[in-house]
Amino acid sequence: MTTFNDVESGVCQGEKRIDLSCGLTEFPQSLLQYADDLEILNLSNNHLTTLPDNLPDLKKLRILFLSDNDFTVFPEVLAQCPNLSMVGFKSCQIKSIGEHALPKNIRWLILTDNQLESLPPSIGACSKLQKLMLSGNQLRSLPHSLSECRNLELLRISANQLDEIPEWLFPMPKLAWLAFAGNPCVNLAHDTAPSLTPIPWHTLSIQQELGSGASGIISQASWQGEQDIAVKVFKGKVTSDGFPQDEKKPPFMRVTTRIW
Repeated sequence: MTTFNDVESGVCQGEKRIDLSCGLTEFPQSLLQYADDLEILNLSNNHLTTLPDNLPDLKKLRILFLSDNDFTVFPEVLAQCPNLSMVGFKSCQIKSIGEHALPKNIRWLILTDNQLESLPPSIGACSKLQKLMLSGNQLRSLPHSLSECRNLELLRISANQLDEIPEWLFPMPKLAWLAFAGNPCVNLAHDTAPSLTPIPWHTLSIQQELGSGASGIISQASWQGEQDIAVKVFKGKVTSDGFPQDEKKPPFMRVTTRIW
């Protein structure tokens, strides 16, 4: 991890990536001295609420991570960043996105675990958009203009307030992953779902990690000292695919769907 002193002193010259987490409340203007090289900037786990108007001076910036900060509004200055294609605002407090705030070249937009109630219709102009993560917000509907994002491959809208899944989503030509668990339109099935027998944690022996994904970490384990099993430990109360309880349903109840 880069330190604030490293950034201030100029020792990061030539670096294409900078990771800086040190309780920032303001964007460090000293980062602009790296404009000729910087492509990936990770300022997650700080206390930022705004971005400066001169952020587009980082003309090579492609990827910007700002998760776990204190933003309440999606910064409109991002629309002026010419090469920005991936933006992450996971677990902030964003309530709104302005009509002209989205970068035109955006491919990945990560807004998991915020407070969004709506999306701007202008999202339909993001023709390069491939992955859109919106789980854990307060969305009640999706703008029909989203159907114009013909390159969309993945859409995560779990754990919102959607009363219906728009029919125009299903014919989208490249959409291969759609996660919508934890919305009112599917929660009616909870009451009729068969119950599963709890397994006490002390009967498990966790061994080596097998892999990890958006929602948790999978490990090899043994149950009651005999049976080999896999155990998934969730990373939080809300993940990219919704609530952990939605993944505890029997397979036929799951509503994370691949569309082929």
